[in-house]
Amino acid sequence: MLLPIITLSLSAEELSPEQKNDMRLLYLQNACNSCHGNYGEGMGASPRLQGLKEDVILKRLKDLRQGKTRTAFGTIMISFAKALTPEQTILMAKYLANIETKIPKERYDIEFTVEGDGGS
Repeated sequence: MLLPIITLSLSAEELSPEQKNDMRLLYLQNACNSCHGNYGEGMGASPRLQGLKEDVILKRLKDLRQGKTRTAFGTIMISFAKALTPEQTILMAKYLANIETKIPKERYDIEFTVEGDGGS
Protein backbone atom coordinates (compact mmCIF):
# COMPACT_ATOMS: atom_id res chain seq x y z
CA MET A 1 0.00 0.00 0.00
CA LEU A 2 1.46 3.35 -1.00
CA LEU A 3 0.89 6.25 1.30
CA PRO A 4 -0.12 9.53 -0.30
CA ILE A 5 2.59 12.13 -0.50
CA ILE A 6 1.66 14.84 1.94
CA THR A 7 3.64 17.98 2.46
CA LEU A 8 3.09 20.80 4.86
CA SER A 9 4.17 24.21 3.78
CA LEU A 10 6.11 24.75 6.99
CA SER A 11 9.79 24.78 7.59
CA ALA A 12 10.92 23.44 10.94
CA GLU A 13 11.43 26.96 12.17
CA GLU A 14 7.81 27.76 11.33
CA LEU A 15 6.31 25.08 13.53
CA SER A 16 4.08 26.82 15.99
CA PRO A 17 4.84 26.48 19.70
CA GLU A 18 1.64 24.43 19.94
CA GLN A 19 2.79 22.02 17.21
CA LYS A 20 6.20 21.64 18.85
CA ASN A 21 4.54 20.99 22.19
CA ASP A 22 2.08 18.52 20.62
CA MET A 23 4.96 16.57 19.06
CA ARG A 24 6.95 16.65 22.30
CA LEU A 25 3.94 15.29 24.19
CA LEU A 26 3.27 12.65 21.51
CA TYR A 27 6.95 11.61 21.66
CA LEU A 28 6.67 11.19 25.44
CA GLN A 29 3.18 9.63 25.46
CA ASN A 30 4.26 7.00 22.95
CA ALA A 31 7.30 6.30 25.17
CA CYS A 32 9.73 7.08 22.33
CA ASN A 33 12.00 8.53 25.00
CA SER A 34 12.35 5.17 26.74
CA CYS A 35 14.51 3.94 23.85
CA HIS A 36 15.61 7.04 21.95
CA GLY A 37 16.19 9.33 24.95
CA ASN A 38 14.31 12.41 26.11
CA TYR A 39 15.81 14.48 23.32
CA GLY A 40 16.17 11.81 20.64
CA GLU A 41 19.85 11.49 21.49
CA GLY A 42 19.76 7.69 21.17
CA MET A 43 20.38 5.07 23.84
CA GLY A 44 22.03 1.67 23.54
CA ALA A 45 20.92 -0.03 20.33
CA SER A 46 18.30 2.65 19.66
CA PRO A 47 19.56 5.19 17.15
CA ARG A 48 19.92 8.91 17.59
CA LEU A 49 17.06 10.81 15.96
CA GLN A 50 18.00 14.27 17.15
CA GLY A 51 19.36 16.43 14.39
CA LEU A 52 19.01 13.92 11.56
CA LYS A 53 17.81 15.47 8.33
CA GLU A 54 14.06 15.85 8.24
CA ASP A 55 13.71 14.00 4.93
CA VAL A 56 15.68 11.03 6.32
CA ILE A 57 13.42 10.79 9.37
CA LEU A 58 10.30 11.25 7.26
CA LYS A 59 11.31 8.50 4.83
CA ARG A 60 12.09 6.16 7.72
CA LEU A 61 8.74 6.85 9.40
CA LYS A 62 6.88 6.33 6.10
CA ASP A 63 8.72 3.04 5.53
CA LEU A 64 7.81 1.91 9.03
CA ARG A 65 4.17 2.87 8.44
CA GLN A 66 4.28 0.51 5.45
CA GLY A 67 5.76 -2.27 7.60
CA LYS A 68 9.28 -1.93 6.21
CA THR A 69 12.20 -2.17 8.60
CA ARG A 70 15.91 -2.78 8.23
CA THR A 71 16.52 -4.47 11.58
CA ALA A 72 14.86 -6.90 13.95
CA PHE A 73 14.76 -4.12 16.55
CA GLY A 74 12.83 -2.00 14.06
CA THR A 75 9.78 -4.25 14.16
CA ILE A 76 8.64 -2.63 17.40
CA MET A 77 8.65 0.71 15.62
CA ILE A 78 6.13 -0.39 13.00
CA SER A 79 3.18 -0.18 15.40
CA PHE A 80 4.34 3.20 16.72
CA ALA A 81 4.71 4.62 13.21
CA LYS A 82 1.36 3.23 12.07
CA ALA A 83 -0.32 4.98 15.00
CA LEU A 84 0.75 8.37 13.61
CA THR A 85 -1.49 10.20 11.18
CA PRO A 86 0.17 11.36 7.95
CA GLU A 87 0.25 14.92 9.32
CA GLN A 88 1.75 13.76 12.63
CA THR A 89 4.38 11.83 10.70
CA ILE A 90 5.49 15.00 8.93
CA LEU A 91 5.36 17.11 12.09
CA MET A 92 7.30 14.48 14.06
CA ALA A 93 10.04 14.44 11.41
CA LYS A 94 10.26 18.24 11.60
CA TYR A 95 10.29 18.13 15.39
CA LEU A 96 13.00 15.46 15.67
CA ALA A 97 15.21 17.09 13.06
CA ASN A 98 15.29 20.25 15.17
CA ILE A 99 14.99 19.02 18.75
CA GLU A 100 17.67 20.28 21.11
CA THR A 101 18.96 18.80 24.32
CA LYS A 102 18.04 21.14 27.11
CA ILE A 103 19.76 20.48 30.41
CA PRO A 104 19.56 23.32 32.92
CA LYS A 105 22.94 24.70 33.99
CA GLU A 106 21.81 24.49 37.63
CA ARG A 107 20.99 20.79 37.27
CA TYR A 108 23.88 19.66 39.47
CA ASP A 109 22.93 22.01 42.26
CA ILE A 110 19.27 20.99 42.10
CA GLU A 111 19.88 17.24 42.10
CA PHE A 112 22.82 17.03 44.49
CA THR A 113 23.91 18.94 47.53
CA VAL A 114 27.50 20.07 47.59
CA GLU A 115 27.77 19.79 51.38
CA GLY A 116 27.39 16.69 53.48
CA ASP A 117 29.32 13.47 53.60
CA GLY A 118 31.65 14.33 50.73
CA GLY A 119 30.32 11.55 48.54
CA SER A 120 30.05 12.08 44.84
